[in-house]
Parts: sequence; structure tokens; C-alpha cells
Amino acid sequence: MVIKVFLASSSGSTAIKKKQQDVLGFLEALKVDYAPLDIACNEDNRMWMRENVPVEKKPTNGIPLPPQIFNEESYCGDYETFFDAKEDNAVYAFLGLPPPPGSKEAKEAYLLENGPVENGTIVNGTDDAEDEENLEAEEENIDDDTLKAPVKEEEAQEEVEDEEAKGEDDQPVSEEEEELRQLEEEEAPEVRGGRRRRSDRGSRGRRG
Repeated sequence: MVIKVFLASSSGSTAIKKKQQDVLGFLEALKVDYAPLDIACNEDNRMWMRENVPVEKKPTNGIPLPPQIFNEESYCGDYETFFDAKEDNAVYAFLGLPPPPGSKEAKEAYLLENGPVENGTIVNGTDDAEDEENLEAEEENIDDDTLKAPVKEEEAQEEVEDEEAKGEDDQPVSEEEEELRQLEEEEAPEVRGGRRRRSDRGSRGRRG
């Protein structure tokens, strides 16, 4: 892309000469490639400039005055709009060129796209998307823990019941229960002996 600056080399107006010098000097300071096109010595340049300046940008008499600035065939503006862009640190945007890395205009464009930077962190920029992803991940973890909680409660309840069952089996026998068991064991032989004696008597009676 070539920046075209239409100017009048032999203009008798001091104001026009000063404006042309300001534009060319600033473009040279920015190291922007440009092509100066003289409308005083070249009728084709004069006609092309007048035809391609938008109607709404032309003065009331319909004849635009130099300097007029174009990016190839695209109209950029006149001296007044160039000066405004210069004051706003937006000359590259005015010219339709990408600002060089590290320039003030490039930094401002970056801030407009991504938001302000604090301590190396972008604020209200791409970090918002990361925060949303982190929030979604936290919500998923909460849901997983909520689902696992009832299972853990059931396992804990089963362990408690097992411990209670073991406790009942391991409980010591009281003295009363021990005495009752001994009496039952002592009575058992006597009962078996009495039954045996009765059966012997019956067998003798049948023999007699």
C-alpha cells in the first residue's frame, strides 16, 4: 500500500505550504512510505484528486485544496482530519495502516481490544473466558461431590451396624446367665438317668 499525498509545489499560499510541510515531515518521522503527487505541474494529478475526493469532503466551491491524502485509491482525508488523527495518536488508523509493534497507537489498539492490563494480567479481556471455564469446572466438581455424598453416608451407616453386631457377639456373659447354664447342664444327666431307671423297671415287669 502506498500513501499518496497530493500537493502544490508552486502554491502562492503560505498556509498551504506550511500544511504540506507538516504532513510530509510527520510521515517521514514515522518512516511511512509515501508518494508526493504535484497537482501544479501535472494536470492528471489535479483531475484525479478532484474526482476522488468525496463530495461531502469538498469545500462549498467544489475544488479541494492540497494537501489531500489517499491510501492507494482510498481517501484518507485532508490536513484538518490528518491533524486531528495526529492529536489523537491515531495517524496509522487514519492512513489505513497497521501500527508498528511497540508504538503508542499499537498499545492503545490492544487495550481497546483486550481491556486494561494490571500487573501483567488482562482485565475484562480474555481472562473472563478463563474465569467462566474455571467456574464451570468448579460447578462440575460440586455436582460430583454431591452425588458421592449419599454413597459415603450409606457406607458409614453399614460400618456402624457391623460394629454394633460385633459388639453384641463380644459382650461378656453375666454371672446369672453362667449359673443358669451350669444348672441346666447338671439337671440334664439326672433327667437322662431317671429316664434310664424307669425304662429298666418297665423291662423287668414285662419279664415277670
